[in-house]
This record gives sequence, C-alpha cells and structure tokens, in this order.
Amino acid sequence: MSDTDNRQSLADLGAIASGAVAEAAPEAAFIPAPSGPPAPLRQQEIDPQGRAYATGRRKDAVARVWIKPGSGKIIVNGRDQEIYFARPTLRLVLNQPFTVTERTGQYDVIATVKGGGLSGQAGAVKHGISQALTKYEPALRSAVKAEGFLTRDSRTVERKKYGKAKARKSFQFSKR
Repeated sequence: MSDTDNRQSLADLGAIASGAVAEAAPEAAFIPAPSGPPAPLRQQEIDPQGRAYATGRRKDAVARVWIKPGSGKIIVNGRDQEIYFARPTLRLVLNQPFTVTERTGQYDVIATVKGGGLSGQAGAVKHGISQALTKYEPALRSAVKAEGFLTRDSRTVERKKYGKAKARKSFQFSKR
C-alpha cells in the first residue's frame, strides 16, 4: 500500500466516523416519554369540619395538629404562639413549613402538645404542621419533603447507665 492510498483510506475512515457520530447523536438525544399514566397524586385527607389532621413527634414531645384555611393564627395548647413559645427562634421553627411552601398567613393551626421541653415541642408542632399541610394540599409534598420536614427526627436522650454519672460520663477518678 502506498502512502497516498493510506491517506485516502484514513480520510474515508474520518468521513465515516464523523458521519456515524452525526447520525448517532440525534438518536442518543431522544428520550422516549413514559408509556403509562403519570404518577397519581396523593388524596386530600380532610375531616367533616374542613380540617387536615396530623401527628408530629420530636424527642419526647408529641403534637396533635389540625390546620384549616384562615388568617394564619397558630394556637398551641389553648394559647397563642407568641405566649406559648416566647423565644423568637421557636416561633421561627413553627413557621418554616409555611415559608417554604409560600403559604404564610393562609392557614389557621390548632395544636395540642404533650411531653418534652419547649424546643422538642416546637419541633413536634413543626413536624405536625408539615404532615397536615401535605394532607390538605398534596401538591406541596415535594417542596416540604425536599426540606426534610416530613422526616421524624429520631434522636432522643440516651438513658443513664448504672455505675456512670450520666449516660456516658464517669465519676471522677480518685487514686487514694
């Protein structure tokens, strides 16, 4: 084979390769649509009074939460949120699900909370509000879930072990 034949065959190979790549690219870019129906939305769960109910949990606190359309009033254990949760950070925690879904001031919340401290109770009410909001408006589930509000924070206080000062802390060592 001469040098000119070699160059010509290489040019032919280059033309074939570029043509094959050009033909294969449109096929690879095409993604067929799913053949079945779209994924069904969850059903809206509302009681006869027009409210959505959910239970929220955090640490030792358990919150029962009802939401309904309204002016944005949040009542916890019969008291307004400003009175029950005096710290602004706790009130901020309560309103996180509404700010994420851009529904601030559109729902009234009635919650009863038992157990735990104020921080755990605020987390439980937030979890309950998130669950109830997704039951009232199932389309909001993806936004609330992306923020992690539907996942129950399972961290709890570790129990005290015998022979220890606390769960893991030992008593002070004394040589004599």
